[in-house]
Parts: sequence; C-alpha cells; structure tokens
Amino acid sequence: MLKISEAASIGLHTMAFLVAYPEKLIPTWEIAQRLAVSEAHLAKVLQRLTKAGLVESIRGPHGGVKLDVKPKDVSLLEVYEAIEGPIPVSKCLFNTAICDEKNCIFGNMLNNVNKEVLSYLSKTKLIHLNAIVGRTHV
Repeated sequence: MLKISEAASIGLHTMAFLVAYPEKLIPTWEIAQRLAVSEAHLAKVLQRLTKAGLVESIRGPHGGVKLDVKPKDVSLLEVYEAIEGPIPVSKCLFNTAICDEKNCIFGNMLNNVNKEVLSYLSKTKLIHLNAIVGRTHV
C-alpha cells in the first residue's frame, strides 16, 4: 500500500544512477532514456534536486547533471523531501477517521509502517545505493 509519487521515484532513481558516476556530468536525455521516463518530467524533478543543492546542473550542448553532494552525507529522506516536501504522518488511511486513534481497525499497523519507512529513508545514505544497485542498472 505504500505509494511513492512518480516524481519522487524519478528523483530517487536518478540519484541512484548519479551515485554510480559521482564525478561524471551526465546528459539529461541519457538519464531519461536509462530510466525510461519523460525527459520533461525528469527536468522538473532535476530542478527540485538542483534547488535543494543535491545535484549540479550545467546547461548547453555539453551540459548535464552530476552529484553536488558527498553520497555518504545525504539520506534518501533528504532526496524524497527535496521533491515532495516533508512526509506527512498519517494516522488513518481514510480521508475522515471513522474510528478513534485508540481503537483503529488497522491496529497499530499504520503507525508501525510510517516509522519503518521514515527510519529506512533517514538511515539509508546515497552511498548505500551503490552496494544495493551497483552498476548493473546503468
């Protein structure tokens, strides 16, 4: 049931791609092609990542993007929040709570899932992505 927006997914996957080549300037079209995403949508995501200081963007025929941070210093949570803003902590899956917080029909599951996701995103640094995905995806 965990849902991550397409923009956040593109941002996280882009950062995973860039971690494999930390010093290399990579053209936007190449990232879009490798991730099988729209170059226009990728460009919007890259604007947010650039504004957050996570990537450096260089325009022009020999331009592209590259990491502007040390992969050991940046968490997946920081990448996610650069794109989506702070993660809202939901207490109920429904738009209107139909039960009180003490007696939820889902028990404590939602709270546990929220904690686990936040913990994973905050503890996982970009440097870990190299070990997880390696260069096989690029």
